[in-house]
Amino acid sequence: MTDRDGRVVVDGDRAVLHFERRLPHPVEQVWAAITDPDQRGKWMGRTVIDARVGGTIETVASGPPLPPDRKRMTGRILVWDPPHVFEHEWHQSIVEPGVVRYELHPDGAGTLLRLSHRGLSVPNANGFRTGTHAFLDRLDALLAGDPLPNWAQRVHAISGVAPTGEEFS
Repeated sequence: MTDRDGRVVVDGDRAVLHFERRLPHPVEQVWAAITDPDQRGKWMGRTVIDARVGGTIETVASGPPLPPDRKRMTGRILVWDPPHVFEHEWHQSIVEPGVVRYELHPDGAGTLLRLSHRGLSVPNANGFRTGTHAFLDRLDALLAGDPLPNWAQRVHAISGVAPTGEEFS
Protein backbone atom coordinates (compact mmCIF):
# COMPACT_ATOMS: atom_id res chain seq x y z
CA MET A 1 0.00 0.00 0.00
CA THR A 2 1.40 3.41 -0.95
CA ASP A 3 0.79 6.84 0.54
CA ARG A 4 -1.21 7.57 -2.61
CA ASP A 5 -3.62 4.80 -1.60
CA GLY A 6 -3.45 5.64 2.10
CA ARG A 7 -1.13 4.31 4.75
CA VAL A 8 -2.02 3.66 8.39
CA VAL A 9 0.75 4.19 10.95
CA VAL A 10 0.00 2.67 14.37
CA ASP A 11 1.31 4.17 17.61
CA GLY A 12 -0.04 2.26 20.60
CA ASP A 13 -3.85 2.34 20.54
CA ARG A 14 -3.99 5.25 18.06
CA ALA A 15 -3.21 5.56 14.38
CA VAL A 16 -2.47 8.19 11.78
CA LEU A 17 -3.86 7.91 8.27
CA HIS A 18 -1.49 9.36 5.62
CA PHE A 19 -2.08 10.19 1.97
CA GLU A 20 0.23 11.77 -0.55
CA ARG A 21 -1.09 12.77 -3.96
CA ARG A 22 0.65 14.50 -6.84
CA LEU A 23 -1.92 16.66 -8.59
CA PRO A 24 -1.17 18.31 -11.97
CA HIS A 25 -2.71 21.60 -10.86
CA PRO A 26 -1.25 24.76 -9.26
CA VAL A 27 -1.19 25.02 -5.46
CA GLU A 28 -3.72 27.89 -5.51
CA GLN A 29 -6.21 25.79 -7.48
CA VAL A 30 -5.87 22.83 -5.10
CA TRP A 31 -6.14 25.16 -2.08
CA ALA A 32 -9.40 26.58 -3.44
CA ALA A 33 -10.83 23.09 -4.03
CA ILE A 34 -10.04 22.11 -0.43
CA THR A 35 -11.10 25.31 1.33
CA ASP A 36 -13.77 27.03 -0.79
CA PRO A 37 -17.15 25.82 0.50
CA ASP A 38 -18.68 25.63 -2.99
CA GLN A 39 -15.81 23.59 -4.43
CA ARG A 40 -15.41 21.40 -1.33
CA GLY A 41 -19.15 20.78 -1.43
CA LYS A 42 -18.81 19.18 -4.85
CA TRP A 43 -16.22 16.53 -3.94
CA MET A 44 -16.74 16.04 -0.20
CA GLY A 45 -20.09 17.41 0.90
CA ARG A 46 -21.90 20.52 2.08
CA THR A 47 -19.34 22.67 3.88
CA VAL A 48 -19.31 25.86 5.93
CA ILE A 49 -15.92 27.37 6.81
CA ASP A 50 -15.02 30.38 8.97
CA ALA A 51 -11.62 30.69 7.28
CA ARG A 52 -9.20 31.73 10.03
CA VAL A 53 -7.27 30.25 12.93
CA GLY A 54 -9.87 29.68 15.64
CA GLY A 55 -12.65 29.66 13.06
CA THR A 56 -14.82 26.62 12.48
CA ILE A 57 -15.53 24.06 9.80
CA GLU A 58 -18.60 21.90 9.32
CA THR A 59 -18.97 19.32 6.57
CA VAL A 60 -21.75 16.84 5.93
CA ALA A 61 -20.14 14.22 3.71
CA SER A 62 -22.08 13.34 0.58
CA GLY A 63 -20.80 9.80 0.09
CA PRO A 64 -21.23 7.41 2.99
CA PRO A 65 -24.55 5.57 3.28
CA LEU A 66 -25.28 7.03 6.73
CA PRO A 67 -27.89 9.41 8.15
CA PRO A 68 -26.79 13.09 7.90
CA ASP A 69 -26.21 13.43 11.65
CA ARG A 70 -23.64 10.60 11.51
CA LYS A 71 -21.91 12.12 8.44
CA ARG A 72 -21.61 15.57 10.06
CA MET A 73 -18.07 16.64 10.98
CA THR A 74 -17.28 19.80 12.94
CA GLY A 75 -14.12 21.30 14.27
CA ARG A 76 -12.05 24.32 15.08
CA ILE A 77 -9.45 25.50 12.57
CA LEU A 78 -5.99 25.06 14.10
CA VAL A 79 -3.80 26.21 11.18
CA TRP A 80 -4.87 28.50 8.33
CA ASP A 81 -1.84 29.35 6.18
CA PRO A 82 -3.10 29.97 2.62
CA PRO A 83 -2.27 28.37 0.26
CA HIS A 84 -0.02 25.92 2.10
CA VAL A 85 -1.49 24.44 5.29
CA PHE A 86 -5.06 23.88 6.47
CA GLU A 87 -5.48 21.92 9.71
CA HIS A 88 -8.68 21.38 11.67
CA GLU A 89 -10.21 19.28 14.38
CA TRP A 90 -12.42 16.40 13.31
CA HIS A 91 -15.41 15.79 15.58
CA GLN A 92 -17.88 13.24 14.26
CA SER A 93 -20.27 11.01 16.18
CA ILE A 94 -19.01 7.80 14.55
CA VAL A 95 -15.31 8.23 15.36
CA GLU A 96 -13.06 9.48 18.14
CA PRO A 97 -11.89 13.13 17.95
CA GLY A 98 -8.97 13.73 15.62
CA VAL A 99 -7.12 16.30 13.58
CA VAL A 100 -6.95 16.52 9.78
CA ARG A 101 -4.08 18.36 8.10
CA TYR A 102 -3.71 19.29 4.42
CA GLU A 103 -0.24 20.41 3.31
CA LEU A 104 0.25 21.72 -0.23
CA HIS A 105 3.72 21.92 -1.76
CA PRO A 106 4.65 23.11 -5.26
CA ASP A 107 5.67 20.13 -7.41
CA GLY A 108 6.85 21.37 -10.80
CA ALA A 109 3.75 22.84 -12.43
CA GLY A 110 1.56 20.87 -10.03
CA THR A 111 1.03 20.28 -6.33
CA LEU A 112 2.09 17.64 -3.85
CA LEU A 113 -0.84 17.18 -1.43
CA ARG A 114 -0.06 15.56 1.90
CA LEU A 115 -3.09 14.73 4.01
CA SER A 116 -3.02 13.23 7.49
CA HIS A 117 -5.81 12.28 9.88
CA ARG A 118 -4.43 11.63 13.35
CA GLY A 119 -5.99 10.50 16.60
CA LEU A 120 -7.98 7.62 15.12
CA SER A 121 -8.31 4.18 16.64
CA VAL A 122 -6.65 1.50 14.52
CA PRO A 123 -9.97 0.00 13.30
CA ASN A 124 -11.33 3.45 12.39
CA ALA A 125 -8.12 4.43 10.58
CA ASN A 126 -8.42 1.29 8.48
CA GLY A 127 -12.14 1.97 7.91
CA PHE A 128 -11.55 5.61 6.94
CA ARG A 129 -8.69 4.74 4.56
CA THR A 130 -10.88 3.63 1.66
CA GLY A 131 -13.43 6.41 2.18
CA THR A 132 -10.73 9.09 2.26
CA HIS A 133 -9.13 7.53 -0.83
CA ALA A 134 -12.49 7.80 -2.63
CA PHE A 135 -12.92 11.44 -1.58
CA LEU A 136 -9.42 12.29 -2.84
CA ASP A 137 -10.27 10.59 -6.15
CA ARG A 138 -13.30 12.89 -6.34
CA LEU A 139 -11.08 15.91 -5.57
CA ASP A 140 -8.72 14.88 -8.38
CA ALA A 141 -11.64 14.54 -10.81
CA LEU A 142 -13.03 17.95 -9.83
CA LEU A 143 -9.65 19.59 -10.41
CA ALA A 144 -9.34 17.87 -13.81
CA GLY A 145 -12.84 18.93 -14.84
CA ASP A 146 -13.87 15.28 -15.14
CA PRO A 147 -17.13 13.73 -13.92
CA LEU A 148 -16.83 12.92 -10.23
CA PRO A 149 -16.81 9.21 -9.46
CA ASN A 150 -19.57 7.90 -7.24
CA TRP A 151 -18.14 7.68 -3.71
CA ALA A 152 -19.68 4.29 -2.84
CA GLN A 153 -18.62 2.76 -6.16
CA ARG A 154 -15.03 4.01 -5.61
CA VAL A 155 -14.95 2.52 -2.09
CA HIS A 156 -16.19 -0.77 -3.52
CA ALA A 157 -13.56 -0.69 -6.30
CA ILE A 158 -10.77 0.12 -3.84
CA SER A 159 -11.71 -2.37 -1.12
CA GLY A 160 -13.77 -4.96 -2.96
CA VAL A 161 -16.50 -4.43 -0.37
CA ALA A 162 -19.64 -2.34 -0.83
CA PRO A 163 -19.85 0.30 1.94
CA THR A 164 -22.71 -0.17 4.39
CA GLY A 165 -21.77 2.49 6.90
CA GLU A 166 -21.00 -0.19 9.50
CA GLU A 167 -17.28 -0.01 8.74
CA PHE A 168 -17.34 3.48 10.29
CA SER A 169 -19.08 2.52 13.52
